[in-house]
Amino acid sequence: SDFKKRSLFLFTILRDSHFIALIYRILYNFRASIIIRISIFLKLKTIINAHNMKSPLFSLVFLFVFLIRCSNDKTTETIARIISESQGLVGKPEYLDSPFVTAGNRMYLVGHQNGSFPELGWHIKGEMGGLWNPPIKVMDGFDLTLAGKDWAISLNKAQTFHNYPMANIHEYALAGQNLKVTRSQFVPDDKEGLIVQYHFTNTGESPQELTARFIGNTDLRPTWLGERTQMVDSTDSGEYSSALDAWIVKDRGNPWYVIFGADQKSLGHEEVQNTFAGKGVASSLEYALSLPGRGDSVLTFFISGSHTSKKDAKQTFQDLKTNGIPYLLEKQLRYQRLAEKTKLTIPDKEMQVAFEWLKYNCDWLVRTVPEVGTGITAGIPDYPWWFGVDSEYALKGYMAIGQTAPVYSTIHLLDSVSEAVNGNGRIIHEMSSNGAVFNHGNINETPQFASLIWDIYLWNGDKSFLEAYFPTIKKGLHWLIAENDVNRNGFPDGFGMMEIHGLDSEMIDVAVYTQRAFADASKIAGELGEPNLSEQYQKTADALKQKINTQFWSEEFNSYADFRGTDHQALQLIEDAIVRADTLDKPWAVAELQQTRKQILKNPSKGTRPFVLHHNWVVNTPMEMGMADSVKALKALNSAERFVNPFGVFVTGIDRDASAESDDGAFQGSKVFSYTGAVMTLPTGVQAIAENNYGRPDKALDYLKRMTRTFGYALPGSMYEVSPDYGMMVQAWNIYSYAVPIVQQFFGLKPKASEKRITVQPLMPSEWNQASLENVGVADNAVSIYYSKNSKNLEIEVTQTDPDWEIQIVLPKNRDNHYEIEPQTTKTLEKGDKVFFSGRGSALRIRLKSN
Repeated sequence: SDFKKRSLFLFTILRDSHFIALIYRILYNFRASIIIRISIFLKLKTIINAHNMKSPLFSLVFLFVFLIRCSNDKTTETIARIISESQGLVGKPEYLDSPFVTAGNRMYLVGHQNGSFPELGWHIKGEMGGLWNPPIKVMDGFDLTLAGKDWAISLNKAQTFHNYPMANIHEYALAGQNLKVTRSQFVPDDKEGLIVQYHFTNTGESPQELTARFIGNTDLRPTWLGERTQMVDSTDSGEYSSALDAWIVKDRGNPWYVIFGADQKSLGHEEVQNTFAGKGVASSLEYALSLPGRGDSVLTFFISGSHTSKKDAKQTFQDLKTNGIPYLLEKQLRYQRLAEKTKLTIPDKEMQVAFEWLKYNCDWLVRTVPEVGTGITAGIPDYPWWFGVDSEYALKGYMAIGQTAPVYSTIHLLDSVSEAVNGNGRIIHEMSSNGAVFNHGNINETPQFASLIWDIYLWNGDKSFLEAYFPTIKKGLHWLIAENDVNRNGFPDGFGMMEIHGLDSEMIDVAVYTQRAFADASKIAGELGEPNLSEQYQKTADALKQKINTQFWSEEFNSYADFRGTDHQALQLIEDAIVRADTLDKPWAVAELQQTRKQILKNPSKGTRPFVLHHNWVVNTPMEMGMADSVKALKALNSAERFVNPFGVFVTGIDRDASAESDDGAFQGSKVFSYTGAVMTLPTGVQAIAENNYGRPDKALDYLKRMTRTFGYALPGSMYEVSPDYGMMVQAWNIYSYAVPIVQQFFGLKPKASEKRITVQPLMPSEWNQASLENVGVADNAVSIYYSKNSKNLEIEVTQTDPDWEIQIVLPKNRDNHYEIEPQTTKTLEKGDKVFFSGRGSALRIRLKSN
């Protein structure tokens, strides 16, 4: 009995995550697999949550003694050894000279997969790589040179790159020197620091005495738009600290610091020539390495930064040296938990792996700047700050994969900054990591914010969440119509998702997202006890829906129009589009545009009317939002199939050419940074969602397969913004393109948390006979869906952790089928062409048998 009480007390102590990591570190020496070790701790956490006992402290001592006595493996802990038990992916040799990222929420590193640090990026030309500690950059990069008796080699040409959710590894094979070297690095959570570790292995029999020279290329400089917040770059100045055995570098005009040093005593230090552009400096540290025959040695570097004080940088530096391995283990465990949330198992294993890694990608994009806030950033390397529309798409996916903390912090950030700079409900478009707002908001971002709030409410059921953001929504909808609808026809004027010069009249995506916003705002008003406002909003939504289906439709093209505008505007846009299509050698598009111009001149109009010119992907938004009537929707979806290649949907349809169906190579558009000629993940995901909305899951799956072909194409474990290998190497809205069609449409999970109800209405592709989706978080509940189908039977089981919630399974009605239901108390209701099965408890299982 006493032992039991002491054990229960011990479990309460284990609530502390850092303590758990220390225990985890001890357990590591058992050399148990990562799954076993993580299973132990997940079990411990379950017990912790169920008990709260007090007992003498010696039970804790007993556990430590037990663990230490059981530990008999004294192998050196290295970053590479620890992370090797996590799922890793190997890069392609042909893409070694392309970017990778080592991500943390405070600091992140961008370089090339071969271990080098070229000057890359366009937003701040040549400065988007290196080590960033937003709102400042701290390093252009670093290098390590190995030297023997008569040779020296710089480690910037790795032969192999391995990517892991929480770290990366570069492998160098120096056959002529009988050496293998691995460089591993990771950024600890919540720390302004990076840990880089070199593991040297002597592959020969003779001992080797080597020197290692580490060069840190510092560049303490402000982020993009730094000048707007009085961030003025000055020359860096370095000093060697004998106390730290490290370099401390400061920007002369600002309290910006970077410190770097190793876990071994250096032989010497000196300033060296800086080869990077900018006002940084280069400093070196030298170390002795003794490698016995067939032996190895490890050298670990710690890099810390601060944009506020030397004190903070020094504190972080010492913290990393003391707690580096526990921090890695904590991060490893946290990523395993991310993997377990919304865990997908499907026949298509490549898509399954892509879905899991997209969850990791989502975490890579969360960035915290204490003076500004925390939120998801749009993409790396050139968009590492906050956006309105990118978040409005992506956060719907984040919610579905259980990464709720970034959802709430990002929404709070967008709302608070938008209120500060606009004050009228308009949602900002783009804000740098120093808090400077570049674009106060495109027209579509304000209505999309309203719909985002409603969608998140379906998952969390928190009325205080609605109450917090409804004032912004009300002001935003008023601003949208009162200040942007010039001719008062209900369609706001201005730029939407398409950033084409002159394309700023009545855009299809703006109209569609406005219609959806009023419909969702009506529901919010109803939830918050404002019935008159709810009715007013719904009337506006109904009127817009009818207008979009008539005034934006083109029977000639079987498509919704790109925009509504005047003949004059259309003719100018046609001239620009012809130049574009001719430059890209798209003769079919030139001919079509010339014919459209001829028709306009032959049949002029004095007012506004719809035009199909570019075949932009946004013409599919009426189907994405499910507000297109079914006849028009199916015609438009079929028309959209023309504007694809094997990787997905073209951003601008006139960029497609006859070779698109056979194009299986790298990005073929403009290599000067632009999106001309681009196929992108967002348009492809929108198309998948649109197909599902009209009951065509096999078509939707085809679009997902196209996107999945781009997974790991250039960077293992990631999916580029522009398919397959251009633009941002990590992109936030990719999760929208996967989580919505898979979680909410294929598996049919439709939560209504405010009513404690889970509705599951599967729309499975015909290829997926066995599929499961486990541990999907809905408020304080967790839901799992198991789907099984063969020629005679269909079985669906839904389980949940809170038995007080109602589970509802919706299936098509078929008189030739027989249903077996567990539990027997389940209610059955036939309504139209559907059968509703509902009940409470921990599980609901329906087996459909064909007669």
